[in-house]
Amino acid sequence: MTQYTISRAFKSNVERSQRVLEIGESFGLALSDKEFVIYDNLKIDIDDGDIVYITGQSGSGKSLLLRDLKAQMAGEGKKIADLGDIVLEDKPVIDLVGASTVEATDYLAKAGISDAWIYIRKPSELSDGQRYRLKLAKIMEQDADVWIADEFGAVLDRVTAKIVAFNIQKVARRLGKTFMVATTHTDLGEELGPDLTITKRFREKVDVERRAA
Repeated sequence: MTQYTISRAFKSNVERSQRVLEIGESFGLALSDKEFVIYDNLKIDIDDGDIVYITGQSGSGKSLLLRDLKAQMAGEGKKIADLGDIVLEDKPVIDLVGASTVEATDYLAKAGISDAWIYIRKPSELSDGQRYRLKLAKIMEQDADVWIADEFGAVLDRVTAKIVAFNIQKVARRLGKTFMVATTHTDLGEELGPDLTITKRFREKVDVERRAA
């Protein structure tokens, strides 16, 4: 198990235009520069093969935490497959995944794509949700130690998101991959069965809960 330390703070500088000064005076806002602490020496223990579920309100710092963990893991020499780094060529979907048709349909099915009509279409012809699932299929085919998905399932309906979450965590566990997701949705706990749940709250407050062995 590896321990990661996250510390992040930002300084906010307000441009003091005439209108900003008027708003500050009208609403009693202090316009001095401020420092906002997002993570204060947060210690996170992650084992190889862990499923990590990061959740919290939009803008709370989930993506920042994911990026910092990614950077530290990459610094250790771990291979990372990040959903945000996947670029889709505009070729038929069935040609974009796997080493064979059988392998491609298997990965696509695990990502929630089982429609033969989608197989022969190009990414430019797909919906946002279909492209998202295609990227998840491509993550599963990569020879990486860590899979990362920010805004996990954000463009999927909740039923599909739960099915996909359940399928991918099963594949990750079978292959021994560390799978880390960040999302505002708090309804995926049962499907992901996370080893580690990180809930980002207001300012630097963070709840870290590890599943009992």
